[in-house]
Amino acid sequence: MTATTTDGDRTRARILRYLEASGTNPDLAHEIFAKDAVLEFPQSGERFRGRETFLAWRRRYPAEVTFRLRRIVGQGDLWVAEAEVRYDGADPHFGVSILEFRDGLVVRETIYGGPPWEAPDWRAPYREARDR
Repeated sequence: MTATTTDGDRTRARILRYLEASGTNPDLAHEIFAKDAVLEFPQSGERFRGRETFLAWRRRYPAEVTFRLRRIVGQGDLWVAEAEVRYDGADPHFGVSILEFRDGLVVRETIYGGPPWEAPDWRAPYREARDR
């Protein structure tokens, strides 16, 4: 019996390829976007419109960016990728990318990110141990 590749499997693979290429090959990474895509960073208040616009600034990005994927979840036209992101090998930041698709291409990506923080001691009795 052979395994069947679903649309979800193909979408997951495209998101993974996008994330893996984002730090090293912006041209390859940006094949996932529609020409009229929108990219938003709510924390900085920035919005970029059009694949060529945000591809241009990513080509000039002044840091080496590496990703460690934590997970990808979604279905249909809405997917979320969680990743650990490092800039120039520094301490990790954690990020969430919300990807909205239309006709197989990303039409909107919203990225949230931030540094890790130490959990307060008072919560220790209630939490599970986890690897970062």
